[in-house]
Amino acid sequence: MVILFDQYNLPENIFEVVFATKQQVIVGKLLIEEMKLKDGEMGKTEMSMFATALHEGKLFEEEDSRVKIKKKKSISYNKRQFYDRILTPMKTMGLIDYDLYKKTYKLSEKFNKNMMKIGLQWLQELRRPPQIFKTR
Repeated sequence: MVILFDQYNLPENIFEVVFATKQQVIVGKLLIEEMKLKDGEMGKTEMSMFATALHEGKLFEEEDSRVKIKKKKSISYNKRQFYDRILTPMKTMGLIDYDLYKKTYKLSEKFNKNMMKIGLQWLQELRRPPQIFKTR
C-alpha cells in the first residue's frame, strides 16, 4: 500500500492518511474502536462476526454534525472488501498484528516503528554523496 500525503494539509486523523475514501476511514475507525473495547485483541471468529455485522448494516457510528448534534448512522460495508481494503492493509502496515498460533488480531505499534525507520532511510539518502550518471 502506498501512503501519499500533503505535508501542508495533513489531516488530524491517522485514518484519513491511511485510507482513500471516507467510507474506508469510517470502517477503519469502527474496527479500531471495537478492538479497543476488547482490550486490543480479537479472535478470528470475533473479526468474522464484526465483518458480518458490517456487511448486514448492523453497526452504527455516532456522528458529530456541524451543529454539534450526535446522531446514529447505520454503516454497511461488503465483507470481502472489509478484508481486502481494511484489515489486510492494516496488517501489512503494522497497525494490526495477526498471531498464527493464537489465531487473534491485536493492535500493534509496528506502524510507528516503521515510520521512524522510513524517516531514518530518508536521512541516510540526504547524507549520501551524489552519484554521477552517464548518458549514452
